[in-house]
Amino acid sequence: MQATEIKDKLKSLIEQASSVDHNLARRLEEINRWVKNIKPGSLTAKPFVIAFLLEVITDSTIWLIIKSLPSEEEQKAKFELMTPIERYWYGYLFPRWINASDSKFYIWKQKLMAGEFNQVDDDIIRSIAQDVVSREGSFWQRYIADLSMATDLIVSSRNNQPLCIQVTSVSEELNYQKYQAWQNTLRSWEIERGLFLSYNPKDANFVNQLVNVALYNSDYLSGGKYLKFS
Repeated sequence: MQATEIKDKLKSLIEQASSVDHNLARRLEEINRWVKNIKPGSLTAKPFVIAFLLEVITDSTIWLIIKSLPSEEEQKAKFELMTPIERYWYGYLFPRWINASDSKFYIWKQKLMAGEFNQVDDDIIRSIAQDVVSREGSFWQRYIADLSMATDLIVSSRNNQPLCIQVTSVSEELNYQKYQAWQNTLRSWEIERGLFLSYNPKDANFVNQLVNVALYNSDYLSGGKYLKFS
């Protein structure tokens, strides 16, 4: 989708959401104001902004399809067709983001637009995701989850219990502060359990270890637990 098409789609979704979900319309209008005065060529030159907009368009389109169904039974049936990890996103986290106050949104929109978004652990996260899939698990990634909810990946084992995960390579001295901030963020979004994975890039086997811990805790970590693993 080209930059001009993205802008047009945003406007179309705002119009649709205004009669279906006012809070989504408000969110999309906020995003529209953020990008509407940027020329298409300049917008195309900002890949992270484009990627975020495409995610929001996809998620909003799916959400509006669900919300437009005439009965709760039909909405429930639509959710049942999703994978458990999709159901967790569209049935819980994405609507929470639509309806709740997001204190970080203003800040990270600025960083995305300025090109200051730095995915330092991106290669590691991608390796973890690939390993999870190779073991018949599944994963989910969203900018909203990453930047607002301190969640790099949502991972689910074959037993289909989604788990929010933060991945970091920061030093042990700084780990505690980041862990506390992460835990507070998850609690503020009412994410009931999470896994904070700290790795040493000098350990040749660390991806395998992280995936072992992630899949195990996807199945067995109790609600109300925010586990730190180094």
